[in-house]
Amino acid sequence: MTNPSASPQPHDPDPASTGDGQRRPGDWLLRLALGLFALGLLAIVAIFLIPVLSDGSPGLWLYFAALLAPLGFLVAIVFALRSGRRSR
Repeated sequence: MTNPSASPQPHDPDPASTGDGQRRPGDWLLRLALGLFALGLLAIVAIFLIPVLSDGSPGLWLYFAALLAPLGFLVAIVFALRSGRRSR
């Protein structure tokens, strides 16, 4: 006869969840970093495609938007340092 209380608990597939369906507080920082990095990469791709597809040159705003990629990288480093700390 099997004891139902001795059955193993199901594994939580999302390591970022806190167990009650909510995410950890620092996850917004990772999402921000990924968003900034992706927008910066799209701006870099656009800088190279605009001269190929048209006769014009990319605008100055596109070069400033390309700076979002390294900014996103720095935010990701901050997230990694904050999430890697030991909690007391």
